[in-house]
Amino acid sequence: MENNNNIVFIGATGAVGGHALTRLLEVDHKGNILTLGRRNVEMKATPTFLEQKTIDIHDPTSYSEYIHGQKIAICTLGVGEPTKMSKADFIAIDKTAVLNFAKECKKNGVKHFHILSSIGVDSKSMNYYMRTKGELNEELIKLGFDRLCIYQPSMIMTPTNRYGFTQAVALAVWPKLDFILQNKARKYRGIKVDMLGKAIANNALLDKQGVEYLQYDDFLKLQSI
Repeated sequence: MENNNNIVFIGATGAVGGHALTRLLEVDHKGNILTLGRRNVEMKATPTFLEQKTIDIHDPTSYSEYIHGQKIAICTLGVGEPTKMSKADFIAIDKTAVLNFAKECKKNGVKHFHILSSIGVDSKSMNYYMRTKGELNEELIKLGFDRLCIYQPSMIMTPTNRYGFTQAVALAVWPKLDFILQNKARKYRGIKVDMLGKAIANNALLDKQGVEYLQYDDFLKLQSI
């Protein structure tokens, strides 16, 4: 792992982001961590190298001044259940807010950008969720970060049902599909939320270059770093 890595993190109060932050707090990465969000991450004691700022995720001017001196940006911002909100609201959070954050990061010298996406995203998809995520990825690539890591999980397995009946069914059924999700279909296997968060954190501290797409088997490999 590389030393002297200052990190700016948006989305740390979410399920995946929370586990990624927990992992970062465990690792002596010799850098400061700044979280930006609509609320602070609750914790018993705040480490001296962690700073939290409450912001408006839809207004870049509310956080632009805080992005300085960071090399790494992590974004796990996103809607947990897109079907429960309008398309406009979904796009405002999952695309516009994320892209605005990325632009501020690029403008203020961030070199590496890590984004939580999804398997199967495509800017030409008929599905608005997949299309929006695909369009976002293409815009992020255009920004020209030295390193761009796009995390593409399939079903994210949380310990408890967070979003209602649909997720309850998925949590019960998805793990039982592993025996048929083999070879090229392995990327559709469900990943435990803590493992995904750990993979993002561990990968963020590696010194690499270029655009990287990470899926199920990549998440498993990143557990041991």
